Amino acid sequence: MVILIGNQKGGAGKSTLTLLFANYLTQVKKRKVTVLDMDYQQSISSKAEKAKILENEPLYDVVPAELKIFPSLHSSLTNRAGEIIIIDLPGKMDDDGLLPVFAAADVVICPFAYDEFSVDSTILFAMVLRKINERAPFIFIPNRIKNTVKYETRSEIEKVIQRFGVIAPALADRVDFQRISTFQTPLILLPVVLPVLDHIYNQYIDWEEKT
Repeated sequence: MVILIGNQKGGAGKSTLTLLFANYLTQVKKRKVTVLDMDYQQSISSKAEKAKILENEPLYDVVPAELKIFPSLHSSLTNRAGEIIIIDLPGKMDDDGLLPVFAAADVVICPFAYDEFSVDSTILFAMVLRKINERAPFIFIPNRIKNTVKYETRSEIEKVIQRFGVIAPALADRVDFQRISTFQTPLILLPVVLPVLDHIYNQYIDWEEKT
């Protein structure tokens, strides 16, 4: 199974969400996971290297990879029975190397915020991906939501986004998200993230593999 985590807008929380899912799948669901770090900043790969220096046992393989080698990587990884491949996509759309990645997706997860720039990028990402892949469930996660802020256009934004997929429960803005690593998710975050991750796993990942 291939799970894409992407949005055209940088800073949407793609890499953090990738770590959350990888840690959840390995630690809670005991699944075999490989993370492909295709984001240009390579922040997940940097965290994985730091974990090795600190002698922390990795939960999963993190492979820094360019888009152009994805077809070969995909062919190799899909031969591993039961493995889940999570891809942290680059925050841009003007690379033809994205086409085979989009086509290979079994599930697409897109973090976004309720501001104008994030929404525009989110809709463009969804439109392009949907033209290439019509079968993969598309899950949008409102991310870094501030409880003290009133999002006046929220309902209108959600109506547009729901043309492309479903909107999952929101993730609140918490400073603890900065402490997520490739070997652990801080315990204080689990009550915040588990309802969202359990919902997505039960509805779209576990179910997809059983059908």
